[in-house]
Amino acid sequence: YMVVKKDGRRERFDRQKVLSGLLRACEKRPVASNQLEAIVDATESFLIDAPERERSTREIGELIMKHLKGLDTVAYIRFASVYRDFKDVREFKEELEGLLGSRSAARGKK
Repeated sequence: YMVVKKDGRRERFDRQKVLSGLLRACEKRPVASNQLEAIVDATESFLIDAPERERSTREIGELIMKHLKGLDTVAYIRFASVYRDFKDVREFKEELEGLLGSRSAARGKK
């Protein structure tokens, strides 16, 4: 299964590389290793289900962030800051504001 990088290069999917990124994002956070394994499993299944047996890093990153967002917001922000390559504090702030806005909206629905 192949991953298409931002620059167009193709690379084999590496479970360990995904897990390492998740471990860094979740360092000192209350996230169990089996939860991280489940995210890696879901990511691998996403690749397996692709008709061409390849997915872009954008698709994979968004999937991982969706899982992290529901699991631990700090880990989500850590992962997003690396994945989205924030250029400055303004971009980081916008991501936080979007996260806080979606949380407020979810609370308002309850």
